[in-house]
Amino acid sequence: MRAVAYHGPGTLRVVDKPEPTLEHPNDAIVRVTRTAICGSDLHLYHGLVPDTRVGTTFGHEFTGVVEAVGPSVRTLSEGDRVVVPFNIACGACFFCQRGLLANCDNVNPNTDIAGGVYGYSHTTGGYEGGQAERVRVPFADVGPLKIPDDMEDEQVLFLSDILPTGYQAAEMGEVKAGETVVVFGCGPVGLFAQRSAWLLGAGRVIAVDHVAERLDLARRWAGAETVNFTEVDDVVLHLKRLTDGRGADVCIDAVGLEAAGSTLHRVLGAAFLQAGRATALTWAIDAVRRGGNVSIIGVYGPPWNLVPIGTAMNKGLTLRMNQCNVRRYMPHLLEHIRAGRIDPRAIITHRLPLEEAPRAYELFARKQDGCIKCVLLPAAA
Repeated sequence: MRAVAYHGPGTLRVVDKPEPTLEHPNDAIVRVTRTAICGSDLHLYHGLVPDTRVGTTFGHEFTGVVEAVGPSVRTLSEGDRVVVPFNIACGACFFCQRGLLANCDNVNPNTDIAGGVYGYSHTTGGYEGGQAERVRVPFADVGPLKIPDDMEDEQVLFLSDILPTGYQAAEMGEVKAGETVVVFGCGPVGLFAQRSAWLLGAGRVIAVDHVAERLDLARRWAGAETVNFTEVDDVVLHLKRLTDGRGADVCIDAVGLEAAGSTLHRVLGAAFLQAGRATALTWAIDAVRRGGNVSIIGVYGPPWNLVPIGTAMNKGLTLRMNQCNVRRYMPHLLEHIRAGRIDPRAIITHRLPLEEAPRAYELFARKQDGCIKCVLLPAAA
């Protein structure tokens, strides 16, 4: 089968790989019909996530058709159309039973920090990803959600990751009716966090970025006020002026370790062994009001992020963070899509064949041609 393969920072190739096989009675094999490039994939692409091995297939956002199931699988049959959460979970361990599927205890023998993720280095279990014609899906009774017959794959594709991730970001911020929410980042997750803040009752949503196309979509589609941080002298002071001098009630970091905007963090990040730049997180901590909430959904892989934890402590902030517990939100968000409250397809700017994945990654990484979200189409689809 054809699949994307990592060959070092900034280098991807589309190669022939062996077809996946059923390795466990609870497995399924899914023929991929749609797969997307996530901002988190760029951290791998740029060589910032430890133990990303040459030959690894990326991709944790995908839909497909079930082609085979193991003898223990009870909820899926051959021919079912499914959308698959990015995280792999057993459904039965201490954490899964508490709804913390991102922290499953039984899917990643390589560390006690992270759970299992498709196509995301051996720090998350070493599973092959979905930027391929087929993929093995472990614990097939736990993760995949059947796609309703009257819905298109692209309507539900982002239930695999970025829509639940944006929603969980807003939920972790404990947004209350009428509150002001600032979202740092207008990439796909940030856009969904902005829409989700409205769904949870926000009275005002402010979006911060510097890419014109993203800011435009935040205004038009997410209904947010926007701030281009390159056009203000000090983004934190600017946000405080917009919020009666106090700061926002909730700040969401939807950027993570590759944040632009701060020379200090860029220099220190390079100096400290390719450490992630905590620019957006620092701005969030500084721009939220005292006693406010900071929600962290942006990915921070390497250590030494230089986070101003003393400021957070002295301001009495509540910080909440996690990888998204995707499966927990999928049915609820499916109903939002069906009701027309969110149309995830609106953020798709590019659709390319799987064979053009290297070009798609370059467009997305360089933010060229107005690329906000890129979907790849395997030939087998």
